[in-house]
Amino acid sequence: MPTDRTSSLTINLFNGARQPFVPTEEITFTVIDGHGNETWAFKRTASVEFDGLPFYDNLFDEYRVIVSASGFQQTGYAPLWLSADHPTTLDLMLVPHMPVADLSGATWPVAKTRLPLLTGGDESDAAGQARYETLRTTRPASLAALFNIATAMAQITLPSGRSPLDYLKEIKWDDSLAQDRFFAYADPALADQLVLATEQSEFEPEPDPGAFHPGATRSWKQVLFETANVQLTFHDNDPTKLIGGMACVVIEPDIDYYKDPLAHLLLEVVPNKFSGGLTNPEVVYVLRWVAGQVEGGPEFAPPYVVVAHR
Repeated sequence: MPTDRTSSLTINLFNGARQPFVPTEEITFTVIDGHGNETWAFKRTASVEFDGLPFYDNLFDEYRVIVSASGFQQTGYAPLWLSADHPTTLDLMLVPHMPVADLSGATWPVAKTRLPLLTGGDESDAAGQARYETLRTTRPASLAALFNIATAMAQITLPSGRSPLDYLKEIKWDDSLAQDRFFAYADPALADQLVLATEQSEFEPEPDPGAFHPGATRSWKQVLFETANVQLTFHDNDPTKLIGGMACVVIEPDIDYYKDPLAHLLLEVVPNKFSGGLTNPEVVYVLRWVAGQVEGGPEFAPPYVVVAHR
């Protein structure tokens, strides 16, 4: 039974450019408590407040939120814990049914500022730009994934005070650069930092990294968010590369949709295996942005936006 106290929830909608959503039709907002009781609102507005939601002061205060709009992918969030002590705000993102990464704003000057690794070590700026433009025009999904992962890595602070991105020395520019991961050479000290971060409950080790990442020897996954956490996987048996006098190891960064290993296996790995598909960078973009808003950290803002496919 609910207590005499109640909860309140405000839902704000944003578009794929991380700007307030402008609705043209009625939107369906559904809020579901831990008992399965549903509360609805049908509004032509991008912000809705729910007052008087039941507060149970137990596990039934674990809510789910679902938002649907014609022409857009359904969005939502769970679990969302409501409180009687303070109002809760939830920012969600609505993107078109067929979303695509718009990389027009990710020009070479912008890209190399956000991700200096794109310059590729000792090569000239012109050579780096040529390779980047080829990637942007021929493999946009891979570039979007690279921006997703790099942006998320840059927002992690390790015990050293540096981010995992700071430990990367050079990207592997080959066919391994995919729409769900990339490979790079890294300072081996990164592994030591992940061990320390695990002790601080910020990462968890993957018990069998080779199961999902062939050839992997060690792997750690971020556990801050309910969705779209960074995973850093080491391939210690691959040849090292001497960069700046340091023998750098091969690392495979990626982002999974789901925090829970079973959900990751059943809802992501298995469907992708049988369909031949890969983790979608536009989905990662939405999940990671929403997760960051929920946690109240810096906004997840890679140098591109998501728009409708044309």
